[in-house]
Amino acid sequence: MTGPNGLGDLMRDPDETIRRMDDWAAGFAAKAERYQAAQEETERLRLTATSSDGAVSVTVGADGTVTDLTFSNKVKSFPLDELSRQILTTMRRAQSGIADRVAGVMAERLGDEDPETRGALLDSLRGRFPDPDEPDEQPPVPPAPVPPAPSGGAAAVPPAPGTPPTPPRRPATADDEDNNPW
Repeated sequence: MTGPNGLGDLMRDPDETIRRMDDWAAGFAAKAERYQAAQEETERLRLTATSSDGAVSVTVGADGTVTDLTFSNKVKSFPLDELSRQILTTMRRAQSGIADRVAGVMAERLGDEDPETRGALLDSLRGRFPDPDEPDEQPPVPPAPVPPAPSGGAAAVPPAPGTPPTPPRRPATADDEDNNPW
């Protein structure tokens, strides 16, 4: 490394060494400022989606958290399970745009800098907030069947594996009527 532009040249010219170190530090500081600006702009991002009938509107931040939820008067007539479905569907539609919006901020603020880091971040966001219109890779698991209730009216719940059986209750006697646990 004592050839042209190697350490040997730097050792012979301390002013050149200082200039190169200053350039490196300035470049590093400028990069930190670009990343800080990208982070601040990303934190201000808000994405809003509205259900197809206009009944539900959901706004999320870049981290996917719901920042606003509004309803039109239409929801007054919705069954609760339909309202729940619309809220979740609309929230997922808003969240599905996060990766693209963050990618836009990064492109604007950082240019082509650090493509591996950008790719990893955007892949993570796309994994967390997929397009809700794309089919799931795995079909949903159906719920376990519920055993029929015994003739006594209350459903019997089997004990968890490894749980000792509960001893039968003793029949009530006249002494039990005063509610004295002793």
